[in-house]
Amino acid sequence: MNAASSSVLGFDFGTKRIGVAVGQTITRTANPLATVRASDGRPDWYAINVLIDAWTPAAIVVGMPVNMDGSEHTLAPAALRFASQLAGRFGLPVYTVDERLSSYEARSREPERKRGPVDAVAAQVILETWFADPAPRSESWRGPRVENGDRSF
Repeated sequence: MNAASSSVLGFDFGTKRIGVAVGQTITRTANPLATVRASDGRPDWYAINVLIDAWTPAAIVVGMPVNMDGSEHTLAPAALRFASQLAGRFGLPVYTVDERLSSYEARSREPERKRGPVDAVAAQVILETWFADPAPRSESWRGPRVENGDRSF
């Protein structure tokens, strides 16, 4: 990771909305940041570029959709493509993390009166999961293969 930056951006990929959170490697905490629109799975790259420029993260974390039984979710190939595009466009290490139950957890954190899109809070949960994982951070995303038992997809 870049020693000059201690921030990490987390993404909860969706075909209509992409949640974004910012985390700090020093404190290992994360906060919801924004929700970026997507059109049929095509991200608003301008909005993502603005966030990358503003936060200058050392790394990016993308949640990987996995079914409860551990099998690949139907959205996983699109999320992998998104991770690949992030790595290619911004030249940053891109890590992936199992995002099972992140939206469920995000909804449980929102007060009843504020119910609505929870994408940015789900991205926060994804970053918190990544921070809590004791696996080494030396491996970043390298290609469209899912490595079972490994944090890089």
